[in-house]
Amino acid sequence: MTQWSPEQFIKVQMAGIETLTGLTGKAFEGFEKLLELNLQTMRTALSETREGARKALAVKDPKDFVELQIELFQPAADSALAYRRQLHDILAAMRAEFEKVVEVQYAVGKRELQGFIDSAVSNAPTGSAPPLAAWQETVKATTAFFESMQTTAKQAAQVAESSFNTAAETASKGMRRRAAQTVQAAAK
Repeated sequence: MTQWSPEQFIKVQMAGIETLTGLTGKAFEGFEKLLELNLQTMRTALSETREGARKALAVKDPKDFVELQIELFQPAADSALAYRRQLHDILAAMRAEFEKVVEVQYAVGKRELQGFIDSAVSNAPTGSAPPLAAWQETVKATTAFFESMQTTAKQAAQVAESSFNTAAETASKGMRRRAAQTVQAAAK
């Protein structure tokens, strides 16, 4: 059988360290973007709140106050949806980067395992072919199962994301419709 040399161990360890360093860097980039988004959202919310309070203090008529609330509600709802979209974009970009690394590592590991198996089969003593063939088939079946589960998980994530986007858009339309109905009722 093939034995690993110290150079091979060092190579594998260095590859692992490089991968971990890359993933850590991507995680920090995503965290920075998330922090920037949250700071900008807080600045905007404080500004809008200050402006809304100023307008509310200037209102004298209860009817005007209701209209002001409706006027301020829609931009707040739109801001919340914009925040959710930006948050989703940041998280999706991070997930995509991590998936790329995982797929590359999986392909490398699969290739190395196959090389190890091929080496073991070619250096095996006579008469050990049936157990080695069973081992190869087990590895192939496990690999196929893992790839199937990975595909299913990706499809489930896409369906969940699509459902969430549809629900958010429906809620936004409902809020706009309700605000319009309230404005019409207040005008009567």
